[in-house]
Amino acid sequence: MPVNVQNYKEVINELGTHVTLVAVSKTKPIEEILELYSLGHRDFGENYVQELVEKAELLPKDIRWHFIGHLQSNKVKNIAAFIHLIHGVDSLKLLTEINKQGKKNNRVINCLLQVHIAQEEAKFGLNEEELLQLLNGSISQLRNIKICGLMGMASLTDNMDKVRYEFHFLKLLFTKLMTHDSQLTTLSMGMSGDYKIAIEEGSTMVRIGSLIFGERNQ
Repeated sequence: MPVNVQNYKEVINELGTHVTLVAVSKTKPIEEILELYSLGHRDFGENYVQELVEKAELLPKDIRWHFIGHLQSNKVKNIAAFIHLIHGVDSLKLLTEINKQGKKNNRVINCLLQVHIAQEEAKFGLNEEELLQLLNGSISQLRNIKICGLMGMASLTDNMDKVRYEFHFLKLLFTKLMTHDSQLTTLSMGMSGDYKIAIEEGSTMVRIGSLIFGERNQ
């Protein structure tokens, strides 16, 4: 299925200049990524390390790759040399490994801390207390990472009031942290089904796949 160019252009117009669109290209072929690239798009999101590495080798080097899946510590070394932003960091162990691999590659790796905002057990992320402990702990000694902001995933539900409440909570938390840390500039929340609410609630980055690429191949 080809890229839905009309949907892509509509989303870009809705987002304006202050919200970044990460086009979620997982399981999608190189040709479809190149089609979006030819329209000027540069931010792409992948969930699986091996797939990301294979695509990064074949595609233009000015693509900004976002890792949006749950990253295992032992896989960090595979993407450390080129990754633009790691979205779902939820432990000091993972941050320490990202820092280690950043040092090996002589670069500072951008990260978002994932906050658990959904009412579902399955989703990863830190609660507010864990987040504050992490930010106030030994993280300042990690010189090869940069915490750019927060990321969260709302509950998978048709109840949009619930989704709005979860996004609103994350925005309030983000605003509170921003007053202490000017480096925090990115709030990544919102996907194909709820990005409009996420924007209304203050998201600066949305992760959209099926709306642009169609349903994913499993």
